[in-house]
Parts: sequence; structure tokens; C-alpha cells
Amino acid sequence: MGNQPIHGGARRYWAQRYGFSEGEMVDLSTGINPNGWPVPSLPERVWQRLPEESPTLIAAAENYFGCDGLLPVAGSQAAIQVLPQLRSHSRVGVLAPAYYEHQKGWEVAGHQVVALDAAEIESELPELDVLVVVNPNNPTAARFPTERLLHWHQQLSDRGGWLVVDEAFMDTNPEQSLCREGEPRSGLVVLRSMGKFFGLAGIRVGFVHATASLLQRLQEKLGPWSVSHPAQWVAEQALQDHLWQQQTRHTLLKSEERLYKLLETSGFKPRGGTALFQWVESADAAEIMDQLAQRGILVRYFQRPASLRFGLPANEQEWQQLAQALQQCARLGQVA
Repeated sequence: MGNQPIHGGARRYWAQRYGFSEGEMVDLSTGINPNGWPVPSLPERVWQRLPEESPTLIAAAENYFGCDGLLPVAGSQAAIQVLPQLRSHSRVGVLAPAYYEHQKGWEVAGHQVVALDAAEIESELPELDVLVVVNPNNPTAARFPTERLLHWHQQLSDRGGWLVVDEAFMDTNPEQSLCREGEPRSGLVVLRSMGKFFGLAGIRVGFVHATASLLQRLQEKLGPWSVSHPAQWVAEQALQDHLWQQQTRHTLLKSEERLYKLLETSGFKPRGGTALFQWVESADAAEIMDQLAQRGILVRYFQRPASLRFGLPANEQEWQQLAQALQQCARLGQVA
């Protein structure tokens, strides 16, 4: 696949590569809600203030996530890059396949990183100082029960270790979040994002749930003004819009079912999925991705295992364009 971007998105790159304008590409590669929270016009005063700690944003986040012990960050990516700097040399187990930046962040910080299949975690845990999982996982959509995660956390924390859980795709199942398991626990770090469910990836706002001492150390590393005032304002309004959240969960769950059925009937049966994406494993994944891109459909390709992640179309025209492209690929013999 050459020197392609290692994440979803990059619509400009793919449009140029396949001879489309950016507006002609249907981007299903990110797992971001294509019909995100409708951002209103921001008051002029919002653009004129330097960022500062916002008690009202924290209150809105605590109510939404169901916990205290939260620190706003410039997207969970900011925490992913900085958290490894808060530990001395550690042996770190990272779920694989998963969001690659977790593995990269710990490796760059000089830790010993072990990529683990979900089935290997239990046996490897005694040898780990840190375990990093994504729940539900991206891209496989595998889920880890709360009881199992808390069991792993207890084993790690008993010897000064950490369990880091990335819950970027948890918003449609909030009852399964570790944020709702009471007071912050020593050695437990939960990452939440406003980029996926809320569709607000551009404002770069996420939250870290952890003990006060760890959050203070993280904040010192991040420095002042890590989240802009306009981003804070938008995040606060979105977190308080309970009607939109309720309606969106219902809509996304219906879209999840529609996408699964479309892929299955087209010969591309998903191996897993969430309300925001479906994961298709296939030895022909690279060829399928190429065939879809030639038809203006951008999906996320993974090399190991060979697979594709399909996000949600934004409207009926995109649904129909995807359906047509899948049918054409199936006729060409590129069937998962």
C-alpha cells in the first residue's frame, strides 16, 4: 500500500491518489459520527479569552460520564502521548490489533512493549507493569466485561502497575464504562473522546479519568492552555445536550444494524462492529480497499490481520453509493 497514512481520514491524500476532488470521496475510514453534534455560532467573547480551568465544563463532563476525577485534554491522543512519560521503564502489554498510537507512545518513551492478542492477556499479566486495552476495541470491536477489567486492574495496582482503558467508542453503551465504577482508583486510567460519538474530532477535546495525583502530574506535563477556550465552550454545550445524545444513540444503533446487513448481503460479512463502524476481515482486504477507492469510497485498511473498517455513511446518497460499490466489488470476485 506504499507510504499511505497510518490512520483513517486523510481525504485529500486519497482523493489525489485516485483522481477525485475531496468532495467526491465518501469517507468511511474514521469511525467518526458523520452527523455529529450541530455546533452553533460561537459568541464573540469565546474567541477572545485565553483558556482557563472551567468548573462548568468539568461539571458537565462529570454528569455525562458518571464520575468525578476528570481532566480535559486536547483529544485523548494528547494523553496517549504523555502518559508513558509519567512512568519509569516498564514492561507494557498493548492490545493488538488496536489503535496504533498506544503502542507507539510507549515505545517512543523507551518502555518494553509487548503486543498481545486478547486471549494472551490473562497469562501475560503477571509479567506486566502496564496493560493498555481499547474497549470496545478499534478495529475489531471486541469488548471486555467490567468484571474482567477490574480483576486485571487489581492485579496490576497491587504491584504499582497501571491499567489504561481507551473508551473512545463507549458512548452508545455508557453503562459499560469503567468511569461509572465509583471513585477514581489508583492505577486505573480511563480515556474518553468527544471525537467519535459527538462527531467533534476537529475541536480536539477528550477527558482522562484517574486519581487526582496522576491527573496533576499529567496536567503539569501537558502545560497551560492545552484545550482552547472555543473547544471548551463547544464541548460543554454538547455534553449538556441530553436530548441530542438520546436521539443519536437510537439513530446510530439503527445505522449499525443497516451497515451490518448491507455488508453481509453484499458478501462482506463483518467479524465485529460497534454503532460507529463494522470490521471485515479478508485476505483480499488491500484489493477490496483499492476497488472501493476507485469508486469513490474510502475505508480503513489494516495489514495485520488483513481487514477493513467501514464507518457510517452520512446520508441516503452515500448509503446508495456504498451499496453500489460493494455490489460491483463482489461481481469482480473481491468477496470477503
